[in-house]
Amino acid sequence: MRLISSLLLCSASVAGLSTPAFAQDTAPEAEADTSFTENVIIVQTRRRAEDVQDVPAVIDTVSADDVDKLNLRSFNDVASIVPGLQLDTESNGVGGGAKLRGVNFDVSASGNNPTVEFYFNDAPITAGVILQQMYDIGMIEVQRGPQGTLRGRASPSGSITVTAKKPDLYELGGFGDMTANDIGTLNFKGGLNIPIVEGIAAIRVAGVWDENEGDRVRSIYPVKDPFSRTKSGRISALVQPTDWLKLEGMYQRLDREARSYTQVASFSEVNPDAPESPVYISSSDRLSNMEHGLDTRQVYDIYNWRSEVSALGQVLIYQGQHYTQKISGAENMDKGNYFDGDFFRYNYSHIKSTSHEIRLQNDARLFGMIDYVVGFFDYKNDTPTELQSPTILGMPNPFVPNRGLLASALDPRLDDTIITEIDRTGGSHEQSFFGNITAHISDDTEIAGGLRHIDYNDTNGLVVGGTPIASTGQSAKKWIYSASVKHNFTPDLMIYASTGSSWRPGLNVVGDFNRAPSALEQSFVNLPAETSKSYEIGLKSTLLGGRANLNLTAYHQKFKNYPYRVPNQGVYYVNTAVDRTTGDVFQEVAQFNFVGAVPVEVNGIEGDLSVAVTNNWDVGITASYSIGKIKDGTIPCNDLNGDGVPDSTVSAPSLEELQAAVGSNNLSACNVSQRSGFQAPFSATLRSEYRVPVSDDVEGYVRGLVNFNGNSRVDPTNIYDDVDSYGLLNLYAGIRAFDGAWAISLFAKNVLDTTKTLTRGDPLFTSYRNIAAGGAATTYTSTYNSVTTTAPREFGINVRYAFGSR
Repeated sequence: MRLISSLLLCSASVAGLSTPAFAQDTAPEAEADTSFTENVIIVQTRRRAEDVQDVPAVIDTVSADDVDKLNLRSFNDVASIVPGLQLDTESNGVGGGAKLRGVNFDVSASGNNPTVEFYFNDAPITAGVILQQMYDIGMIEVQRGPQGTLRGRASPSGSITVTAKKPDLYELGGFGDMTANDIGTLNFKGGLNIPIVEGIAAIRVAGVWDENEGDRVRSIYPVKDPFSRTKSGRISALVQPTDWLKLEGMYQRLDREARSYTQVASFSEVNPDAPESPVYISSSDRLSNMEHGLDTRQVYDIYNWRSEVSALGQVLIYQGQHYTQKISGAENMDKGNYFDGDFFRYNYSHIKSTSHEIRLQNDARLFGMIDYVVGFFDYKNDTPTELQSPTILGMPNPFVPNRGLLASALDPRLDDTIITEIDRTGGSHEQSFFGNITAHISDDTEIAGGLRHIDYNDTNGLVVGGTPIASTGQSAKKWIYSASVKHNFTPDLMIYASTGSSWRPGLNVVGDFNRAPSALEQSFVNLPAETSKSYEIGLKSTLLGGRANLNLTAYHQKFKNYPYRVPNQGVYYVNTAVDRTTGDVFQEVAQFNFVGAVPVEVNGIEGDLSVAVTNNWDVGITASYSIGKIKDGTIPCNDLNGDGVPDSTVSAPSLEELQAAVGSNNLSACNVSQRSGFQAPFSATLRSEYRVPVSDDVEGYVRGLVNFNGNSRVDPTNIYDDVDSYGLLNLYAGIRAFDGAWAISLFAKNVLDTTKTLTRGDPLFTSYRNIAAGGAATTYTSTYNSVTTTAPREFGINVRYAFGSR
């Protein structure tokens, strides 16, 4: 409550769960309005322009104005104004994903079939491409619940559509935007719109250059600081030679380099029985025990094109896209920092994807009552990945506790590692037909329904040390559906109910390179297809003559074969590898986030209230509560005592201990009924802005943003991983022109410097071959564990100038 009081004192407040992005800034208040309509938001959720309050679904919107006002530089920042949404990127550069409505998502587990799909300019795209720097964005729409009968691919939890600003055919314009803060960030964005032939052809160019210190986690050793450097440019063209023909094209390139360190804390911070660390590190120190950083390089090229032909009140639309990803990253294999230096597993992914969609829809309503969309969708994805994985050769140091000696320290002629080459091949091809019809029974009642038939095929192969280990593939055909009904009881009150289904193909989980996998182990790597059904009821209400919107919805969703990935470091298992030099087969303790196909039920409620108190003051609050639970599902687990209950591990087992517990299965399995998602069940956002005229041309403003997250138990099996409730406060103040031509803003994010440990893993460990014991597989358990924390406090300035069409 203290945070909320602080926010209100600073005239702060909120945007909606449908994030009702308030309208463009207005001039000084003159006379009281009796028909306020400026908070109307137009969305393309159902493939046509509609007021968000008329759509029977929960939709969060983030406008270009929101991006500027709240200084949203990275796409991950979008989660700060959309309660219940969690956006994550992988430290090794592989990609990322989104989490919504009580279920988890891990890109390494679910690959190219996420719980939340992303779209860029109406075409599907992987999250790793989107979760980067944001610039020249027109609109972001976060749609909750099962998706797929209207666009792209089936997804059970929602979809996020991102639209870049399009060229203006009539007016020259542009903008420049600069942000700097006290923690090493410099961000420059700009764009220019040029009509080539007025009213017929135009181009728009835009770009960003950003350099920052990433998550600001530094090493305890005197090594290079963390950094992230992103360069990106985009060129778009629009040609409309006649009223019935429109052609669009876009090319974007993004190049990001980064160095990061895994954040750690001493395990004794939460476990008083744990041994002391050589250097005590608390979660708030933002430190790592790594001796070298994780270097990543990501290069994305996107080609996007579109054509629209209109005739006889109908529109034929073709949307195409091709994008490539070249991702070089690394993963530290000496997590316990037992040996001098760091040993990395290097990976290189060169992924390419192509999609085509052709659809026909009405422009004018058929028979005065029917809207429809029908189409065909084709999507090909090729995902080869190459890895170089080291096995460390060494022994305990008899003179220095908690440190080891590498093989070369005993004999310079010896190698310190055995390098295993791993190739992962894979590809998928999905085709589908879809259709959706909306019948406007009367001015007050509407019924809608849609179907999609999916034809899916994929192949996956694994080659370890030149030897093929596994080759899998699947083919499936599936129908999914959606249906909704809404009724406007008054012009300002709409009640709706909806249902929908979703389907995702079975997973082939990446990361287990065991040469001798057991049947149980393979069941946690190659999973059956997932299905789900959802039911939802809600209301949307407009109050106070259009000055306020109140939206509420409740939902229930049931999954079969939901892929539950074990959190944090994962499950210990017996890994079989081959020494390529000698041909010797050996076993070792390894750890991996295996995945279990489990039944899950999710229940939740979402709501928002936004109010334009006056023409100069906007206030709102949004909230989300969602709880997902596994219902008697079998998951991979650590169960060294054999009681069928997942252990709360405090140290890595020896190979002998693990073999005694798991036998020929290589790992353990447990039947559980526990939470399926790792984020806080309850979250809320407050956002507000107050404006005051300074002169005839200039206004001053103050705005605030509060994020509140309730109590959470991130890992149900880790008693040290609970997260108490916390809030983060951001404040903004500045001046700007009434016409939006320029603005100068000062901001403070995480004003109260709140540091909260969000996740805490098991103690880190290092597996190696002990050359003093004949090459026996040995593990060392560190006194540190991995942690993640809230973003650090930052103070900064933003300056923006725009002219013409902007």
